[in-house]
Amino acid sequence: MGKLFGTDGVRGVANEKLTPELAFQIGQAAGIWLMNQSDLPKAVVVGRDTRRSGPMLGSALVAGFCSTGVDVDALGILPTGAVSYLARTGEYGMGVVISASHNPAPDNGIKLLADTGTKVKPEVEEFIESHLGSGMESRPTGERVGRLSQDKGAIETYLNWLVSLVPEGLEGLKVAIDGAHGAGFELGVQVFERLGAIVEAEGRGPTGMNINAGCGATHPQFIQDLTRELGFDLGVAYDGDADRAVFSDSQGRLINGDRTMAIWCAHMQERGELNPAAVVGTVMSNGGFESYMLSQGVTLHRVDVGDKYVAAKLREIGGKVGGEQSGHIIFSDHVPTGDGLVTALMLAQVLKREGKTAAELYESFENWPQVLVNLEVARKDGWESNEEVAKIRAWADAELGSRGRLNLRASGTQPILRVMVEADDAALRDSVADRVVAGVLAELGGGIYSRVDLTHALGD
Repeated sequence: MGKLFGTDGVRGVANEKLTPELAFQIGQAAGIWLMNQSDLPKAVVVGRDTRRSGPMLGSALVAGFCSTGVDVDALGILPTGAVSYLARTGEYGMGVVISASHNPAPDNGIKLLADTGTKVKPEVEEFIESHLGSGMESRPTGERVGRLSQDKGAIETYLNWLVSLVPEGLEGLKVAIDGAHGAGFELGVQVFERLGAIVEAEGRGPTGMNINAGCGATHPQFIQDLTRELGFDLGVAYDGDADRAVFSDSQGRLINGDRTMAIWCAHMQERGELNPAAVVGTVMSNGGFESYMLSQGVTLHRVDVGDKYVAAKLREIGGKVGGEQSGHIIFSDHVPTGDGLVTALMLAQVLKREGKTAAELYESFENWPQVLVNLEVARKDGWESNEEVAKIRAWADAELGSRGRLNLRASGTQPILRVMVEADDAALRDSVADRVVAGVLAELGGGIYSRVDLTHALGD
């Protein structure tokens, strides 16, 4: 077997790549690791999204843990943020999320969280991979077998904590919510109702096969249309495991991660509560966002795409917020990783405090025109050291100057180079992008795989 764990745990088509047998082996190997840790509780909290395969995989995984003597709290459908919160605040040595996030319903995944609420370290994954199917020298019996329970009170603890984040409440705020038929379809609505918001919710009828289907954070047009039709103050769309959220204003305009962070940072900066005056984005973060942040006295730190890079930079600078255009945002005073419910509450809190709608705050800045061209190249190896490509990049940097930016990077899994160009003017953007694309293809061979205007899109 090749490497099992990817950047976000183990993922694959359920009952094909990710089988009950494999889930049992992962649970057993993780249980063996946990039983060897003298400083950690021998208990695990498990949550899942709404996929039909979730109970099947969860039952096998839980059996694996219990076979090693580890106790398990299996709490059913639960957002990733809730599992993270319970893992870091409860008497657990580990948390487990059974979800494939934004992937289609036939897929599923297993993500292991440490007692800090963040992903387990690579060495833990390596231990588990090396112990898959190895069994145990001596299995516990009798009262030493792990106990399976369902402490639903833990879910209430998480909800109460969420409510406490917005002490002023959200009385009267009109909020449209798309639960994506996923893990946030109940709690992601209940928290707004408890805070006094006027809520209209869709995406709340999971069948096990309709998660993310034409809805949710990966299909934001649904919440944009719904919010515009209702004329509500704010629209919220979660993804399948509710670790991210994107938004809409009453005009149906998309509020992605960049704009969410811009609104929050400007509000906190005005209150004198953004210390340091910094935000962490990615190489895809829009130049209009960066320009607006500078006008507010806030520095944007860019990192590679990926929440682990965002989290690392936040720790380095002691920052309060960082994230991606996709809506995966970390508010480090509250969470160590993305929690879509927290993200939604932080934005709603700004609206309540300022007495404004999302449409009014949307007007703070305009995105710079941004385009992403994916090139399927004949020769990807060595592109970074290629002299002709280096000349093309240098020309683009000089042509754009302070008015724009080129980002050229390779896909980690496909023979594709990604050309991202943005500028304060669409004509400049397009002329630079066209010349860079032509130059790279002339040197490396191949053709255009896709071209996407990212100006008002999710980006990551």
